[in-house]
Amino acid sequence: MFVYSLRASTVKLVGVVCVALTVLITLIAFVPTYAVSSQTSATPNDAEVSYSYDKVKSAEDVVSFLSQFGWQVSAEPVEVKQVTVPAEFDKIFAAYNEMQKEQGLNLSKYKKKEVTRYTFAVTNYPDYQGTVYANVLVYRNRVIGGDICSADVSGFVHGFEK
Repeated sequence: MFVYSLRASTVKLVGVVCVALTVLITLIAFVPTYAVSSQTSATPNDAEVSYSYDKVKSAEDVVSFLSQFGWQVSAEPVEVKQVTVPAEFDKIFAAYNEMQKEQGLNLSKYKKKEVTRYTFAVTNYPDYQGTVYANVLVYRNRVIGGDICSADVSGFVHGFEK
C-alpha cells in the first residue's frame, strides 16, 4: 500500500500552475496575429509589390536592384567605396537612419561594420534637371540602406521608392 501526502503549499502551487496554463491557452486562442512584411509596400491601386534586397554581389546587381523601383541608372558606377557605419549616430545620421527605417531597413545593426557604397547617376528622375544620384549600401551581398539624392546643396534626398 502506498501513501501520498500533500502539503497545502503543494496544492496551491499546482493550482497556480493550472490557472496560468489556462490563461496562456486562452490568450493564444483569442489574440489575433498580424503579418508584417518590411519589404512590401502598397501602390496607389493597393496591389502589393515585393522587392528583393538579397544577392547583390556586383555593380550590375545594384543596377538590377534599382530597376525594381523604376530607376534607370548609368551602366558604370560613379563611385564604389568602402565606408564604415559610425559607432554612434549624430543627428544627421540618425535622421538618415529614420529614412532607412521608413523603407524597411535599419543601419543600427551595422554599427562599426565596413560596407560597400555604390553610387550611380540616375538618368530618369522626373521633373528635375539637375544631377541625381542613387547611393546603395551593401553588406555581405545584401542591400542594407541607400537613397536617391540630388547633387545640389539645397537639393533633396529620399528612399528608393519614387
